[in-house]
Amino acid sequence: MSNSDQVLAEHLASNPEAAREWLASRKLTRDPRVTRIGKFLRRTSLDELPQLLNVLCAEMSLVGPRPVVQEELRYYGQNLYYYETVRPGITGLWQISGRSDTSYDDRVALDTRYVREWSLWLDLVILVRTLPAVLSQRGAR
Repeated sequence: MSNSDQVLAEHLASNPEAAREWLASRKLTRDPRVTRIGKFLRRTSLDELPQLLNVLCAEMSLVGPRPVVQEELRYYGQNLYYYETVRPGITGLWQISGRSDTSYDDRVALDTRYVREWSLWLDLVILVRTLPAVLSQRGAR
């Protein structure tokens, strides 16, 4: 969708509940920019599969903080340092902790916690808990 920013802005301006949801999580339960096929891909997490190429190119890790767009970096505040010290990952604490059901502040806290507490064991725990999280579709939107 070439005008997705405009569609989002109009939707948020006309729907105060959606605007509150967007401010809290940067996600929408009913996002007008997402097609029926896109909803299926997101719900099943199949939309994440192309990121395996990024892992193979060493641009991402299997486990790490979620990748963010430039405009979202401001939400990290003093925790931006932690986010920038590691490669983003396909899965991480946010993904196994409810994904879009958590606030953006919680996402930042989970990303920061991951970096501070990183260990091979933590990565293994996250990888093992990812499949049940994906299959449950909790927070997938």
